Amino acid sequence: MITAFVHISCSPGKLDELAESISQVEGVTEVYSVTGDYDLLIIIRTASIDELPGIVTDNILKRDGITKANTSIGFKVYSKHNLETMFSIGLD
Repeated sequence: MITAFVHISCSPGKLDELAESISQVEGVTEVYSVTGDYDLLIIIRTASIDELPGIVTDNILKRDGITKANTSIGFKVYSKHNLETMFSIGLD
């Protein structure tokens, strides 16, 4: 399982619209409004790294109202929750 984190800055008045539309994208598991240098934190989980360009570049980042973005890919999870099991249901 690949996990990516996309931080996005939005144009004024666009946060709610962007958050709602991005939350509907396949592969996006969570969208948070956050404090700090960015307005939104998007969490993407996919079976393959090959899926990320289509989700991030071709789908999310082409939306009107995004002024800045930064994407990171998670290497290893340190958590008490077994996320791999939770998100692998139905993935072959």
